Amino acid sequence: MTMMGSGMGPSVMRSMRRDESVIKERLSPGTVRRIAGYARPYGGQIIAFLALVVLAAVVVVANPLLMKAIFDEGIRPGRVDVVVWLAVAIAGLAMVDAALGLVQRWYSARIGEGLIYDLRTEVFDHVQRMPVAFFMRAQTGALVSRLNTDVIGAQRALTSTLSSVVSNVISLLLVLGTMLVLSWQITLVALALLPVFVLPAKWVGRRMSRLTREQMQLDAEMSSVMTERFNVSGALVAKLYGRPDDEASNFSDRAARVRDVGVIVAMYGTVFRIGLGLVAALATALVYGAGGVMVIGGAFELGTLIALSALLMRLYGPLTALSNVHVDVMTALVSFDRVFEVLDLKPMVAERPDATAVPDGPVSVEFEDVSFAYPAASEVSLASLESVARPDNGQAHQVLDGVSFTVEPGRMVALVGHSGAGKTTITSLVSRLYDVSGGAVLINGLDVRAARFDSLRDTVGVVTQDAHLFHDTIGGNLRYARSEATDEEIWEALRAAQIGELVEALPEGLDTVVGDRGYRLSGGEKQRLALARLLLKAPRVVVLDEATAHLDSESEAAVQRALKRALAGRTSLVIAHRLSTIREADEILVVQDGRIAERGRHEELLARGRIYAELYRTQFSETSDET
Repeated sequence: MTMMGSGMGPSVMRSMRRDESVIKERLSPGTVRRIAGYARPYGGQIIAFLALVVLAAVVVVANPLLMKAIFDEGIRPGRVDVVVWLAVAIAGLAMVDAALGLVQRWYSARIGEGLIYDLRTEVFDHVQRMPVAFFMRAQTGALVSRLNTDVIGAQRALTSTLSSVVSNVISLLLVLGTMLVLSWQITLVALALLPVFVLPAKWVGRRMSRLTREQMQLDAEMSSVMTERFNVSGALVAKLYGRPDDEASNFSDRAARVRDVGVIVAMYGTVFRIGLGLVAALATALVYGAGGVMVIGGAFELGTLIALSALLMRLYGPLTALSNVHVDVMTALVSFDRVFEVLDLKPMVAERPDATAVPDGPVSVEFEDVSFAYPAASEVSLASLESVARPDNGQAHQVLDGVSFTVEPGRMVALVGHSGAGKTTITSLVSRLYDVSGGAVLINGLDVRAARFDSLRDTVGVVTQDAHLFHDTIGGNLRYARSEATDEEIWEALRAAQIGELVEALPEGLDTVVGDRGYRLSGGEKQRLALARLLLKAPRVVVLDEATAHLDSESEAAVQRALKRALAGRTSLVIAHRLSTIREADEILVVQDGRIAERGRHEELLARGRIYAELYRTQFSETSDET
């Protein structure tokens, strides 16, 4: 038997690869109390799990004592019956140990996977309720890491770390106590070798933790390169502008560094394991040498020496594991703390407890002296979730100032103006992607801040310039608007959106997968699918944010026909890039520097000869030049 065979190896190696810098982290107040709250539903299972851990630790000591009895009570006196029964007892103990291991693993899995489920679902639900400003700043990879790496790290606090601490403490106390009872002299001899093992192990552990941290960073960088190059947008840029040889060389350099660090880590691990074996051999030789002399001198029986030798193999493992227990515990606690950090970030846009539904009937939209400034980073995100975190101490930039207008039921109001004037911000306030800084946005007389989220989402439908489609089927993307929609209703929406014939011509029809972000479709087809999704939702208010921008003439014509169907009888607020598309608007608002600079119908604004007329002439001139 070796130390590695006594359960020493894998758990100790994992512990030694922990990043010791974690112990410098400051935990938020109440972290341990909150962890206890998550553990409470599993209280009975945790108690049963720890009881099994204690029983397994007792078995560790029982086996060497049975070996001692075989030699002293059976073999030496020549009692065959005792030898047989004790051998059967050792075999039975091995079966009990195996059964304990299986049941212990079952409880560990139940507790651990249950906790992962609880944390993941809570974090996912919380994050997807955050305002859009949060996602504009937070790095997607960092959020995914909180749902994966940190949640799993937190889970280990209630399984691996807890069981390791309890098991090692119980094992150490039982082994050390038993050895002292059998022979305090041999126990002191064994402990004298402890520094020979622990001190080099600590040095190797520090080196391995630094290398492991570097390895994880290099792996993350390499994964980032692959993610950027392998998604559709990145692949297009790489194909159009990339240099394959340079890309391959760059990736090869990164992969080579990962390889080199991996070799070094593997060698340190091998040195560590060889060192364990060497110390085990030295300790065994010392114990057999000193103990053999004592047996010959009559100090104790041969069975005692055998038991001491077996117990020795179970002494260094718990001692070494417990020497790093503060790192293991802090690693688990910090993982919990990082998860709680996300959960404690309160959404700036939240539903009021007394929120009500948007009143039924035809809908009006009213802006009453609305002002708005985008929130600071500290209000919507966490520095640890941003790829490049910078202090944000400046004053918030005012985007809208004193904006007032009304869209009567069933009428269309168009927003025009230069880029950055505040048009998209105005439309974002209608669907409450942000909350106003001053004034109010009313739908049917109800402040959107007092409306229930589900009612507001059912009332307002939005189609943006970049219509996003999930990597799903056409049917799956459309049913995202209304999950209970039938195939007949979906086909009706597709035909109304002027794309029904195209989908019918596809071999798989509604089951056609659109690809990542809908890249298997053209821009016009994506826009018409987005309109079909809106028509399936059937909102009473339609917001269009440059839905026809960047489309070719044929696609624009098809989208325009779909828009007429989508806007018919609905209250609509439209941002128009091409002014020719909003000539029939009931009112046109010219937005400049966050204010309504002009308002009126197309002919009226042209006749005034001010901002709108200049925009129209400039665009008409550009169109003429292109033709």
